[in-house]
Amino acid sequence: MAVELDTAGDTFAIEPDDAKGRLDVVLSRRLECSRSQAHDWIVSGRVTVDASAVLKPAEKVKLGQLVHLNRPALQPAVPQPDPEVPIDVVYEDDSLLVVNKRRGITVHPGSGAHSGTLVNGLLAYCRDLSGIHGVERPGIVHRLDKDTSGLLVVAKNDAAHLALSRQFAERKVRKAYLAIVHGVPPACGSIDRPIGRHQTDRIKMAVRRDGREARTDFRLLEAFGGEYALLEIDLHTGRTHQIRVHLTWLGYPLLGDPVYGKRPNPWNLQGQALHCCRLGFTHPITQAFMEFRAELPAVLATILEDLRQKYSQ
Repeated sequence: MAVELDTAGDTFAIEPDDAKGRLDVVLSRRLECSRSQAHDWIVSGRVTVDASAVLKPAEKVKLGQLVHLNRPALQPAVPQPDPEVPIDVVYEDDSLLVVNKRRGITVHPGSGAHSGTLVNGLLAYCRDLSGIHGVERPGIVHRLDKDTSGLLVVAKNDAAHLALSRQFAERKVRKAYLAIVHGVPPACGSIDRPIGRHQTDRIKMAVRRDGREARTDFRLLEAFGGEYALLEIDLHTGRTHQIRVHLTWLGYPLLGDPVYGKRPNPWNLQGQALHCCRLGFTHPITQAFMEFRAELPAVLATILEDLRQKYSQ
């Protein structure tokens, strides 16, 4: 069985297709970088396998090993704390934070988003964050798309970060989403189709035969006149844009999605109607299982209320 790539991008577990391959070749393929770049990262001591540094690019990897890249700090400069970025803390202790991210907020700085990100807000709220992913992504273990709201866990130290990353890689983290879609799918179903980079549009993902394993389960919660539906979604893998790609492929694109589907809607919602409503994981220190829930944001709750009133008549 394939093992999920950590959605933060720089930690992954070795899958059957990677086993017994050279570390530099596997690193290049999994992180979509050149082999020479992978070689340089390895010989400079930035790559660990099961938390031990490996300096030989030709080192053979084994099934289930956890590979981590301590990526060099990216440019532009170190993100600055921004107290204006809202941080809705659901839970906090010495090891981690669970936050409810708002729609419209990018998780970490990157191309086109160097300020106003969740990371900028976290730096103003809490300065003791894990440094594993460098200065650009302190504490970030996984991500949500800019316009997807909901629950995120943030690591305060490296030990918590590594433990949480392993849970994501081994698919032990429980994630559930609420989505409003165009059309009404069956009462329940599972979409098991590989996802990879779109062949012609590099900012998009697509269902493709040579993609990475991806599975999305859904359950119909409410139907609205054959035009719209509210779904609960469970993720078994964490591919980029997975829910949006899978539901569009099935014929039920998310309301407001500006990339996949692009259907008009009477609310003029900008950005996909998707919310991570439930997140569960084992605490990296206490080993207790913890589960958190977050209600729909007001804009999506209002749309649902409008739909219920319209189609109850």
